[in-house]
Amino acid sequence: MEKLRMTSPDLTQVNIDKLAALFPGVITETVDAEGSPSRAIDFDLLRQELSDHIVEGPQERYQLDWPGKRAAAFAANAPIAKTVRPVREESVDFDNTKNLFIEGDNLDALKLLQESYLGKVKLIYIDPPYNTGSDFVYDDDFGVSAREYLAASEQVATDGTRFVANTEANGRFHSDWLSMIFPRLKLARSLLASDGLIVISIDDHEVASLRKVADEVFGEANFVASIIWQKRTSPEARKRLAAGHEYLLVYARDIGLIEDALSPLPLEDKDREAFTNPDDDPRGPWVSSDFTAPGYRPNQMYKITTPSGAEVGPPPGRCWMNLEDEYLRQVEEGRFWFGPRGDGIPRRKTYLAERNGKSAWTWWPNSEVGHTQEGTREVRALFDKNGETYFDFPKPVRLIERVVQLSTRATEEHIVLDFFAGSGTTAHAVMQANSKDAGNRRFILVQIAETLDGSGAAARAGYKSIAEITRDRVERAGNMVASSVQTQTDSVDVGFRSLRVDTTNLRDTFRTPDDLVQASLTDLAGSIKPRSTDGEAC
Repeated sequence: MEKLRMTSPDLTQVNIDKLAALFPGVITETVDAEGSPSRAIDFDLLRQELSDHIVEGPQERYQLDWPGKRAAAFAANAPIAKTVRPVREESVDFDNTKNLFIEGDNLDALKLLQESYLGKVKLIYIDPPYNTGSDFVYDDDFGVSAREYLAASEQVATDGTRFVANTEANGRFHSDWLSMIFPRLKLARSLLASDGLIVISIDDHEVASLRKVADEVFGEANFVASIIWQKRTSPEARKRLAAGHEYLLVYARDIGLIEDALSPLPLEDKDREAFTNPDDDPRGPWVSSDFTAPGYRPNQMYKITTPSGAEVGPPPGRCWMNLEDEYLRQVEEGRFWFGPRGDGIPRRKTYLAERNGKSAWTWWPNSEVGHTQEGTREVRALFDKNGETYFDFPKPVRLIERVVQLSTRATEEHIVLDFFAGSGTTAHAVMQANSKDAGNRRFILVQIAETLDGSGAAARAGYKSIAEITRDRVERAGNMVASSVQTQTDSVDVGFRSLRVDTTNLRDTFRTPDDLVQASLTDLAGSIKPRSTDGEAC
């Protein structure tokens, strides 16, 4: 009998649930009057979410904190007076493609994408700087005041770059990295569809910090998995204990929709080889699985008579998987294998024809998804420039292709966003996945125009920025995919519209209709409608 609730609903908890859905980062832990732990709202953080300036007022609570966090949160919400300009001459199949390549600071690009792509991105994959002490991070200048930040956000640094070295000698080594990643994750979350996923590559240097900051942004309950990728084929000889793996942290926009968020991986040839047909079953090849379960359930402890006439029961400590009526029904369907002599413990058949894919687990060996050397070879093969790759440790296409297969479906125009585009592997993986399953996935890449060191191989080859190399790699990859024997249809989109984040005054820009601007935004998720600083549509 259902028990009647003798009190009215706890409206405080209802309101906390509503706020948690909107702002997962404001949920914290405290103790009530009786000393018991309870969930509560961090009103300082909530005030910051709803404020147009940096709010002070720290108090003791359970949270991840660092110098500059409030300014970083403010940076995510601060408006910008920028737009995107189409660059037709740097595009591929401009008038027909639905893919985008945006050149500019990804913080700006994420803000410009908010209106048109809000809640529409199925998968976000990023490979941000790992903060190893020898790489670079975005210089968002979060040490300045709110007024100074707004003024500075209208332009890049005087040397044309927003990247700075972040060495371990820096007193804000971890804080600067967190301040860089935090506002970008906050903006990324709002772009995800309700059944969307974000997958973030990282190594041991910041995996603990990233897990905490992602818990805050996406909600700890929306954590899906930490995937371990075996990135090397053998240990590094110069080290006694060498790192051979990296991580891919996976978060859902809404963990309640995880079944819609994840798709089965396609079966490979080695998977199909496991299916055989030793009894000439008319339904074709099959594999068998254990028909027992752990534990003792009296109504699942019945005796089974095998085709040879032997009577068997479940092994000690186990019971049969189903009730006897269900077992007998499946026997009538011929779904059981009792061994070649017909006297063994029953095993249930699963037919190859019934398998639309396979489940994934959190250990990804390089034999299945590639390794860093493979990624280097792929880029070198595309450029064929005297063995130069122009990128350090690019991810292998197979790795990102598995992420795409796991998080999207071929039958829908799912959008895949990568706002740390780097070597452009994500675009390559999307196009390759589409070529294999006639998919309609689309990609959006964002890459800052980081100026190249004039002494490097890329500069000697004529490239002026990282974005220029990335664009070239995506174009070359598209040409390769288009000519591949795997491509059986003309519907694979291997083009992209090149756009550039522009600081031109918006009202002057859009006073006169610009055919290029209109063309660049047609047939996408809607127009990217820039807004002026007073909030009105331009």
